[in-house]
Amino acid sequence: MPLPPSELRTLVEAYLDELDLTPELGTLGDPMRHALGGKRVRPVLCLATGDALGIPPERLLPAAAAVELIHSFSLVHDDLPAMDDDRERRGAPSVWAQYGEAAAVLAGDALLAEAFRLGLSYPSGAVARELVEATLAMIGGQWLDIQGEAPGDELHRLKTGALFSAAIGCALAVVELPQAEEAHWRAFAEDLGLLFQIVDDILDGDGLVLELGADSARQLADEAAARVRVRLGELDADTEVLLGMVDELAVRTS
Repeated sequence: MPLPPSELRTLVEAYLDELDLTPELGTLGDPMRHALGGKRVRPVLCLATGDALGIPPERLLPAAAAVELIHSFSLVHDDLPAMDDDRERRGAPSVWAQYGEAAAVLAGDALLAEAFRLGLSYPSGAVARELVEATLAMIGGQWLDIQGEAPGDELHRLKTGALFSAAIGCALAVVELPQAEEAHWRAFAEDLGLLFQIVDDILDGDGLVLELGADSARQLADEAAARVRVRLGELDADTEVLLGMVDELAVRTS
């Protein structure tokens, strides 16, 4: 029987706590650890996908942790003065505000390298490829955002959706699901990433809320949630846990 998200999250937390973050970097491990907050939505999604397909979560933990490390890397760099210039993250000082800009740049770089190291721990290179493609998409999205050259839906697909797609894609890679069976899973991941970002905009009062208004943004979120539920119904897997995660993400308040 698939494990509930709370138990999957506990597995992720324990794995990250025990992860040896490149000991040769010495005290740089402190800002790297400082960066590893959050709700673990993406790694839990990775584990839940594998679990739905009958793969023990333990086999997926390196891939799930790698997704979380890339997420953390992106936030560390996004917070820098040269980017979004945010001094606070999750109610605490951002990495650069706590440790300085140079430490934040290097900590972000090291988190990304650690993620690729974990991805390369699997026999095939498929997990690492998923991580690389997601990272490049996120970087491309950030660049377009800085330049103001892309519509909101394209930015959401690149900056948020790419890592949701990687969370699903890494699980599919570990499971070794035939490519012909991946399309419905990837469509689910894309719509779920969009749902997550729309709800983020609603909670923050920016993005689509500023473009369309709160009511229209909420309607888009509801439509995205409905599409995600349809996608889940098309999958040949035990998707009960994933459906519960979708329902929680659609109505989350933080």
